[in-house]
Amino acid sequence: MADKSVEELDNLEQRVEHVIAECQRLREENRVLHETQEQLKAERATLQEKNELARSQIESMISRLKAMEQ
Repeated sequence: MADKSVEELDNLEQRVEHVIAECQRLREENRVLHETQEQLKAERATLQEKNELARSQIESMISRLKAMEQ
């Protein structure tokens, strides 16, 4: 009986260690995902600014072309 209890405790200890390792892995993965998300947000903001600048420049060119036609 004592051997079975020791075996069960060893098994439980291995399972707990596995859960701890999995939590650490998930925590690291979550950290990396948060960093990636922040980088993507910054990149998106930059692209939106560039897009708005390009739109403004194109609208300005269209206005000049229309003025030249008249």
